Amino acid sequence: MAALPVYRWHLAPDGYATRRQLRARNLRPGGQQVAAQLERPRRRRPPLVAYLYRVDLAKPVRPMTPARWAALAKANAARRTCPSCRRDAGYVIPPSLGTCSPCAYPDPHGSEGTA
Repeated sequence: MAALPVYRWHLAPDGYATRRQLRARNLRPGGQQVAAQLERPRRRRPPLVAYLYRVDLAKPVRPMTPARWAALAKANAARRTCPSCRRDAGYVIPPSLGTCSPCAYPDPHGSEGTA
């Protein structure tokens, strides 16, 4: 088994890209194996590693179908729906709270004193 070529951070040759760089070009790895890796040295810790793929073997990103758009809209709506009061909060409910802000922090005095 051949070892992967290792390049230092910012010194990769042309023709290689990370997943994010491929996505910025509307490409995907398309089933190819990792072609090389970047290493960014750090003090007293192991280096950061980024995997590189060949750009010439990358394939175009698959377009979103109407069914995928519908599934994405349904998933985002579920993230905005409060499990306690079942209302759309209008924002993504943080997992740390688990409920919308009014349910997580109920007003002990009611809404009588607001102007």
